Amino acid sequence: MVEHADDLTPGTSGDGPAMDAAIAAAATARYRTSPNPWVGSVVLVDGLIVGTGATEPPGGAHAERSAMDAATLANGGSIVGSTLVTTLEPCHHEGRTGPCTEAIVAAGVARVVVAIEDPDPKVAGRGIAHLRDAGLDVVVGIRAVEVAEQLAPYLHHRRTGRPQVVLKMAITLDGRIAAPDGSSRWITGPEARADVHRMRAESDAVCVGSGTVRADDPRLDVRDWPDAEVMGSTDPRRIVLGAIPDGARVLPAEEHHGDLGVLLDRLGDEGVLQLLVEGGAEVAGRFHREGLVDRVVAYVAPALLGGDDGRPLLAGAGVATMAEAWRGRFTDVRRLGDDLRIELVPDA
Repeated sequence: MVEHADDLTPGTSGDGPAMDAAIAAAATARYRTSPNPWVGSVVLVDGLIVGTGATEPPGGAHAERSAMDAATLANGGSIVGSTLVTTLEPCHHEGRTGPCTEAIVAAGVARVVVAIEDPDPKVAGRGIAHLRDAGLDVVVGIRAVEVAEQLAPYLHHRRTGRPQVVLKMAITLDGRIAAPDGSSRWITGPEARADVHRMRAESDAVCVGSGTVRADDPRLDVRDWPDAEVMGSTDPRRIVLGAIPDGARVLPAEEHHGDLGVLLDRLGDEGVLQLLVEGGAEVAGRFHREGLVDRVVAYVAPALLGGDDGRPLLAGAGVATMAEAWRGRFTDVRRLGDDLRIELVPDA
């Protein structure tokens, strides 16, 4: 069980449950806000939630404004003296919308509860400082661990300038991604495949190698995720490492030739927060050996190919000794149909 950050942070007994509601609201915006962060907010009057909001698509209202608008309407036109609970530090700069901090002060909010500070250089503590300077009581750190996980791609992008790279793998129990003849459909069951489509929906771009395009002719869309339409998700950008054959179903797609670091820098500059790598063993091996993988999601099927001639998880030379092995930690293990979904991140 995850320890809540508010065990160590000053606050009231109602802050944790209110932040849970804000986190739930943020989850509804996950698939449509990029490159903006998916934020959730709630407004409380006399300890009761009277307004809930989530970040709207780019150009729309931020979560704080949405929650305050809903609360004002529900509370008879005023939220003076209320508490605003939000998953990310309110912005304090002019963008497509005005600063949320100014709107919060103007609305007469008395207290603001924030899960985490925003590392974006345009914010970076200035929003919190402005609210405190305006006389508001501001508490920071409630459910910080949970929100940092929910916003991991955004936080990674703002801190590094590059998208978070998620390497997806579908493997047999004996670590093979294809049979000796190259066949790989289907290693996993429909539940796992639908989850891959969900991950595509939450990713700004998906990357495969030209070998995968020639062998499997994938679409790389979100058609098998049942909630795609209701969540407002769209197909990700498709990026192919190498030449794209004429008539490939992945089209429209972009070709990339050369250095992977250059690709990540360009995608970061273009606002891509998460890149899902679905390539075969060659592409997976390249990203792994260059230390570019931030998260691994492996779907393990209860299947055995039964020999050493199937295609391995990662192509290319590995390390020479166990002491040099890549080490990580499991962050989630769950069952999807007959398969296991295992998520891990590198050791810090």
